[in-house]
Amino acid sequence: MFGGCCSWPDDSAWQRFEYVDPEMGVDFHLKFYAADRPTAERIARQTYDRVEQLNAIFSDYHPASELNRLCQKPHGQPVKVSRELFDILQRAQTLARETNGAFDITAGPMIRLWRTARRQQKLPTPEALAAVKPRVGFEKIKLNPRTRTVTLLASKMQLDLGGIAKGYAVDEAMKILKANCIRRAFVAASGDMLTSAPPIGREGWRVLIRNVDQFGNIYPRTVHLKNQALSTSGDTEQFIELNGQRYSHIVDPRTAHGLTHRIQVTVISEASTKSDSHATAISVLGIKHGLQFANQKKLQAIILDLKNEKPRVTESEWWQW
Repeated sequence: MFGGCCSWPDDSAWQRFEYVDPEMGVDFHLKFYAADRPTAERIARQTYDRVEQLNAIFSDYHPASELNRLCQKPHGQPVKVSRELFDILQRAQTLARETNGAFDITAGPMIRLWRTARRQQKLPTPEALAAVKPRVGFEKIKLNPRTRTVTLLASKMQLDLGGIAKGYAVDEAMKILKANCIRRAFVAASGDMLTSAPPIGREGWRVLIRNVDQFGNIYPRTVHLKNQALSTSGDTEQFIELNGQRYSHIVDPRTAHGLTHRIQVTVISEASTKSDSHATAISVLGIKHGLQFANQKKLQAIILDLKNEKPRVTESEWWQW
């Protein structure tokens, strides 16, 4: 799609430009160095156009998205899909198998019930949750790489790519920048970000993450990223409290309930698709099994949770900061 290769120019005298546009339901940030403003604006527009194209494929909010059109097809019928949709479904299904369903994009019907619960401040009924369970389960998706077709094996399935789509879009945005010979860039969609070479004269792109000191106080910790992705997942912003219990916006597909354990996970990796989806998966797995998974997959992960209402931080074996 992007064609050719780029011989990196001397960008030592280039200017830094910053843009922010509402995309995929969040503020989508671009920071990069370019030769001049007209060039930067052309590249920024091209990058946002790509993100909008992906949103038209991945969104579960827009009825006309390719994802929703797939879900509206009769179950059991193979449907040929775009390269992008097939790619992201393959990645999601791999992670679903690796986590025994803790990460599961078929959980859309459950997630919609919990969205309504947050809006109405009322828990989903056990009957409503039980009714959607037959429509959920990653084993109900069949992918055929040879024909690039997807077959949904249950009726009224609703796929939700919320735990992976923004990371994928961030990766694709960086591809556009690199194809335009931009070698120093920072791309971020809410808690998902990706960097290339560092800003001129700096060791890396400055990012703040939450940490806990020896006294249990939460403080901002600085990391400097270059050619790395970072994603943070957790219940610090989207949740409801009902009957004395806090429920996260992140739903455990295995139980059909919003997470009740207080957790925030940060993952650093080489690509945003990976850091985004794996941070979500670890959040669902919880601190014990999530840490085991992170160590098994050699992930740089840091987990902030509340133990008896006291914050604590646990780092994976591969955490380097």
